[in-house]
Amino acid sequence: MRTGAHAPTGSTGAHAPTGSTGAHAPTGAAGPGAAAARGPAAPTAPREIRMLGQTVRSAIPAESRQALVVTGNSPDSSEATAVLYTRDDPAVGWQPAAGPWPAHNALYGWTDEHRVNDLRTPIGVYGLTAAGGLLEAPGTELPYVQSPAFTVSGEGFDGESLEGSFDYVIAIDYNRVPGASPLDPTRPLGEERGGGIWLHVDHGGPTQGCISLPAERMEELLRILDPAKLPVIVMGDGAALAR
Repeated sequence: MRTGAHAPTGSTGAHAPTGSTGAHAPTGAAGPGAAAARGPAAPTAPREIRMLGQTVRSAIPAESRQALVVTGNSPDSSEATAVLYTRDDPAVGWQPAAGPWPAHNALYGWTDEHRVNDLRTPIGVYGLTAAGGLLEAPGTELPYVQSPAFTVSGEGFDGESLEGSFDYVIAIDYNRVPGASPLDPTRPLGEERGGGIWLHVDHGGPTQGCISLPAERMEELLRILDPAKLPVIVMGDGAALAR
């Protein structure tokens, strides 16, 4: 946002002759060959990310080994929870690796069709292919651009300071060129579909469309994400992710 034949009723061992002082095997007891008769146990299905429905699961690329799942409290809520899952062994499936972490999303919640300035966060599964920030990279394998262009000032929707919000950012591949700098303005779907949707440092209130995490969690995430594992973000309100 995972058989074989049963031994016949009765003992499979030999009964002691009538009058013998030897004990009978209890009714239903398995003889030496019973385990073999049952055959090998059925294989366990790989573990899925429990809160995700089949439609959302199928949108995660088969090659992806890291997925940050951001679950909004409701379709119109700006508060969410993030958990990082890994799938290092496809036979085992997805395992929680970090979190849960508190998160914020857009002021008016979520949308299936994001539009510029709608103050909603796009629902979906998107790649995480590039990062950057005002500060030096805290040790990350993602391509990282350090630039004063990530300087931000002013106040958020709750009157909180926005300073430091772009100290670390990870570009979410919604309406952008995957792998390009987070500052790249190219919008393949057109300007009217918005863009510049990032993971960035939380400033204590709703965003305009991004996902924000506490600064220490952003540092941790940057250190964990590995482009060789094709990381993605899976994001939306709970009902949308259950599709």
